[in-house]
Amino acid sequence: MSMAATAWNRQLAGQLAPGGIEIERLAARVGSTPFFAYDRQSIQRRIGAVRAAMPPDVGLTYAVKANPMPALLQHLSGHVDGFDVASGAELRHALDTPIPASRISFAGPAKQLPELRQAIAAGVTVELESEQELARVRSASAELGIAARVALRVNPDFTVRGSAMRLGGGPQQFGIDSERVPALLGTLADSCLDFQGFHVFAGSQNLRAESICEGQQRTVEMVLGFLDCLPGPVRYLNLGGGFGIPYSSRDQPLDLGLVGENLAALMAELIRPRLPDARVVLELGRYLVGEAGVYLTRVVDRKQSRGKTFLIVDGGMHHQLAASGNLGQAIRRNYPIAVANRLDEPAVETVTVVGALCTPLDLLGADVELPVAQIGDLIAVFQAGAYGLTASPTAFLSHPAPIEVLV
Repeated sequence: MSMAATAWNRQLAGQLAPGGIEIERLAARVGSTPFFAYDRQSIQRRIGAVRAAMPPDVGLTYAVKANPMPALLQHLSGHVDGFDVASGAELRHALDTPIPASRISFAGPAKQLPELRQAIAAGVTVELESEQELARVRSASAELGIAARVALRVNPDFTVRGSAMRLGGGPQQFGIDSERVPALLGTLADSCLDFQGFHVFAGSQNLRAESICEGQQRTVEMVLGFLDCLPGPVRYLNLGGGFGIPYSSRDQPLDLGLVGENLAALMAELIRPRLPDARVVLELGRYLVGEAGVYLTRVVDRKQSRGKTFLIVDGGMHHQLAASGNLGQAIRRNYPIAVANRLDEPAVETVTVVGALCTPLDLLGADVELPVAQIGDLIAVFQAGAYGLTASPTAFLSHPAPIEVLV
């Protein structure tokens, strides 16, 4: 099993032990397979590592889209400084936690009018993605008689190298093009709006610390270029995140220390002198919870086909689409995978792990070296804490939905 697979999960007596519970016992407690297990102590350790590496006056916001499980949000609410949501449903879950509404931001390119009214009434910060959205917010704010808290999401004129998914630079559905921002800022000084600041999120799943540092530097310089156009002081600056996690043996973990050192210099030299009132935050999702999750599925058949061994399991891509390679991988690579109840046994055979669906796309592990797994054994697919269940086609072929547990 790779270092990526073991970094945030515990083992007992040769068994994987999320939350310190042997996996067979946890499976009995859950009652059925497949299921997702999220290890709260792993999450807390990761948050602690981020806090230790970053400047103390930089806040930590959780991107709910990474994993919106309500129990997980309740747990995270005691360890992060805010939430960023991307839908009305995510907003309701966030508002159910102790996180104050003033520390919740709402991003996304297609917010509907009922969602905007919901956000304005709750007092969360609406991150404006277009001029038309601004018009809808202004109208809803006047109708409700509440000054909407707003920030501009800016689409920068640069890209961040090394990001697996680019959310800024060039034409984008996300944010307002940076060259249009100065003119738009001049229209925000009215009683219907409570201007907060800016949100810039240029890319995600980046393992190159140097690229993240460069992106943060350029983001700060861009925002400082808007100072002469502001309708009021900048009280909120979301620098985005994009911190990646390793998904294959070829990936090297992010150098968190280098990112923290660069951000400390930016805070001291540029942000605090020029933006003294700004609450500066990093928005992280996958980096906080991705490695703390594991997807467990049970072997229901072993099959030989023309010299190849298949392990057929009761789960699959309908629950964990990303591991199948069908969620944005240009070249498919196996996620870390193990026989969860045989961790102390040597990997002596090469097998392909496939799911229960009637499609050759339902592939969880291609030609992986594992201990000999028998019918009834549990297969663990790691790095499953983010963009797992809610990013998967759960209705495909009408199989039962998996359970999620926080342990």
